[in-house]
Amino acid sequence: MPDYILALDQGTTSSRAILFDHEGYMLGVAQEEFPQIYPKPGWVEHDPNQIWSSQLAVAKQVLAANNTRATQIAAIGITNQRETTIIWDRRTGQPVYNAIVWQCRRTAEMCDQLKKEGFDKVILAHTGLVTDAYFSGTKVAWILENVDGVRKRAEAGELAFGTVDSFLLWRLTDGRVHATDVSNASRTLLYNIHTGDWSDEILAKLNIPRALLPQVMPSSAVYGETDLFGAPIPIAGMAGDQQAATFGQVCTSPGLAKNTYGTGCFMLMNTGETAVASKNNLLTTIAWKLGDAPTQYALEGSVFIAGAAVQWLRDDLKIIQNSDETEPLARSIDNSGGVYFVPAFVGLGAPYWDQYARGTIVGLTRGTGRAHIVRATLESIAYQTRDVVDAMKADSGLTLQALRVDGGAVRNDFLMQFQADILGVPVQRPAITETTALGAAYLAGLATGFWASTEEVAQQWALEKTYEPQIDVDRRDTLYADWKRAVERAKAWAQ
Repeated sequence: MPDYILALDQGTTSSRAILFDHEGYMLGVAQEEFPQIYPKPGWVEHDPNQIWSSQLAVAKQVLAANNTRATQIAAIGITNQRETTIIWDRRTGQPVYNAIVWQCRRTAEMCDQLKKEGFDKVILAHTGLVTDAYFSGTKVAWILENVDGVRKRAEAGELAFGTVDSFLLWRLTDGRVHATDVSNASRTLLYNIHTGDWSDEILAKLNIPRALLPQVMPSSAVYGETDLFGAPIPIAGMAGDQQAATFGQVCTSPGLAKNTYGTGCFMLMNTGETAVASKNNLLTTIAWKLGDAPTQYALEGSVFIAGAAVQWLRDDLKIIQNSDETEPLARSIDNSGGVYFVPAFVGLGAPYWDQYARGTIVGLTRGTGRAHIVRATLESIAYQTRDVVDAMKADSGLTLQALRVDGGAVRNDFLMQFQADILGVPVQRPAITETTALGAAYLAGLATGFWASTEEVAQQWALEKTYEPQIDVDRRDTLYADWKRAVERAKAWAQ
């Protein structure tokens, strides 16, 4: 039996490769950031070739740094930024346009038109998703309509569409495999999560030819092999980053929930084999499918801007030099001084779904300083999570006993303590917080026999720290009520 699983974690701002052993321990990690492209206000793009080159580079780096040969790798698991949309030439593998990133709002008007026509009800019934520019479907339609010659080539079967997982798989297999998994398919706005097939009705409405679309496979299955590392390695697991993190957190039973603090914030609650329809503006999504086992579903709340707000403080406002400064700055004052920051740079996600909300800072006084802005930024991440938790409890009827957390920001003890305070439930940080990559590794390892069962991987989850709520109910309610007032100021700002 080979020694390791290689996880490729392709995120919104960086590509990472992580090597895991049989106990689920992280033996090595390599990471490379790549540029964000902002052609117009509210538009976000990536160069797909930079996504690929950075991902391949870090995979080679982590193997070299750990003196690991391809023959020691049992399988590769892929996890990815979801909804980001790429169309490429089947013959050359070259993209016809930049990747349109999940954050991009260019198709907001197209979504408005679909809602006016009442087609959002069809989309919701088929996909479990709200009609929003966040998802891939309208991005595909935009490329077909706006890039010269693309529609004709797509209809002739010359082009392929995929989310980032599909694009990486295509490149890794040298164009032999055009596939995605059920979790990524469920985020495209084109996939019927109940029938397990692309929706002909939605494809017809958006004028998207079926010839573009990848084959949909289980999240844990052998997709193909790559020869790029010196010997053939099976690619055996794929899942969108949030579903992978949910699996990595071993939220494999109904009612278990996790929140990932990355560029955005994403909370998923496992609902088992039942696709629970949300009455509170959450998404019904596919969690994963393991081989021939029944498809598992989840409720999801998506917050578009979380860690990206801290990045904004660093790169644009330049009031911090790195994210590690935020914790001591936040702790240097007793409270935010009444300052609230609603980071609606690209609109608001769940549970508001306001494409026209914009970033707003309220409560400024002459005494407001850098520390207040930084603290309000961290607090905004916790408040947005509370918005989602309240909606999730209302939808599921389940009481959240504790929240499992992961992602880069969970190392910030101030944020995690404030999260527990504002939720009123314990926040649990696992010993291994790289749960997105770990989930992809588990999916790949289960498909190849590296791990025998989900029970075996569940035994590897270990708690590192619990944050217990420390403020009283009145204080919690007052803080949250003022947050809700701030959100009202941010809504419907752009025209």
